[in-house]
Amino acid sequence: MRIQQIYTGCLAHAAYYISNKGEAAIFDPLREVQSYIDRAEHDQCKIKYVFETHFHADFVSGHLNLQEETGATIVFGPTATPDYDALIAKDGQEFKVGDYTIRAIHTPGHTMESTTYLLIDENGKEHGLITGDTLFIGDVGRPDLAQHVASELTEEKLAGHLYDSLRNKIMPLSDHLVIYPNHGAGSACGKKMSQETTDTLGNQKRTNYALRADMTKEEFKKEVLDGLTTPPLYFPQNVMMNIKGYDSAEVVMQRAMTPLNTENFEAVVEGIHALVLDTRNPEDFAKGFIPNSINIGLNGSFAQWVGELIPDVKQEMVLVCEPGTEIEAVTRLSRVGYDYALGFLLGGFQSWKDSGKDYDSLVRISSEEFEKAYKDEGPLIIDVRKKSEFDAQHVIGALNIPLNSINNRLDAFPENRSFVLHCVSGYRSMIAASILKQRGWHNFVDVSEGFNGIKKRKVALSPFKEPQSLL
Repeated sequence: MRIQQIYTGCLAHAAYYISNKGEAAIFDPLREVQSYIDRAEHDQCKIKYVFETHFHADFVSGHLNLQEETGATIVFGPTATPDYDALIAKDGQEFKVGDYTIRAIHTPGHTMESTTYLLIDENGKEHGLITGDTLFIGDVGRPDLAQHVASELTEEKLAGHLYDSLRNKIMPLSDHLVIYPNHGAGSACGKKMSQETTDTLGNQKRTNYALRADMTKEEFKKEVLDGLTTPPLYFPQNVMMNIKGYDSAEVVMQRAMTPLNTENFEAVVEGIHALVLDTRNPEDFAKGFIPNSINIGLNGSFAQWVGELIPDVKQEMVLVCEPGTEIEAVTRLSRVGYDYALGFLLGGFQSWKDSGKDYDSLVRISSEEFEKAYKDEGPLIIDVRKKSEFDAQHVIGALNIPLNSINNRLDAFPENRSFVLHCVSGYRSMIAASILKQRGWHNFVDVSEGFNGIKKRKVALSPFKEPQSLL
């Protein structure tokens, strides 16, 4: 069976494309859809269906854009109630793509409309399962997200539905089926996802903690819900965009791709209190940046951290980019629903600096310098990694303030005592540093190499413990 996984690493997201005899289908597409259209045109196929496994929380799907561009029919599973034209499949309903058959299997649990799609080849052989966020490699979908949209849904109820869906709908199927999930490791939609992005159902029955044959429903609920952290604030907003609709990617791009000279840039910032988002690498940002700007670099999990730290997807912002990366920045913002970038600084930060305007900087130290400071029992150490990372191993005496909690824990950062920030590699700690600088802190430095460098030095570390969650 001809199926292509289209993986986007920064979101740990997988879309799928199948084609046969002049027809094609897309499963869970991202918002920028031209690459899917290009694939179909290359294969001389018409995109017949856009299948959605559920209303996504972590990204804005491209289903509406594909429908508008190609005339494809959008398909959701049972109980879905979108505010636009879509086909709501019945449990067990089949769809033809060329000689291939796609069977909708209603698998509520992650969300109530969650649906798995069974892929059947031209010879009638069952090939694989597009599982969405119901079943991952090594994990299952979080049952605590839909309650943030529909208050009557508790995480315990959803976990019970998920248990039933897995046991009654998926696990009885053939072991040879290939599992094609919506996400891999790095996504906030699960806590123990593997780096692998496909596997057989049989192997998952043997290795996935949530598919143990002797597991009771109460044991399942306890284990699946244990260790879940508060989901990012943008998740419910993305769900509503996927239900109600959104501006086309072209409209968002046109709005954002407005070049602003330094005077116009400053006028926009002051006139509407636009957020200044600097997307350069941490190393470049530290050397010089526009006062009050926040750094979230394109060289990391950019969209996820934007979603974690900027509470409102409608936040108006202007961008400071390395020249030539503006389209990438806008594209990645739009994937998670941040559609209100109103322009970018023409010429990047260098043009600001050349104009003679004031700029700020941050001090970074090496792991070697950190080692010396630590031996002298100097400043407080603040580790902004996830709690699971901190619990696995950390510098003795360090305080853990995970980056995703920084906006709610600013009072934990000392104002009259020097401190050192670090994460694992210097990416997240620079985000934290930029936020602290914007809020008025000046008495800190950042470790450029992060914990990766620190653990190579003669610094007292806690014993290593295997993490039980990746959240």
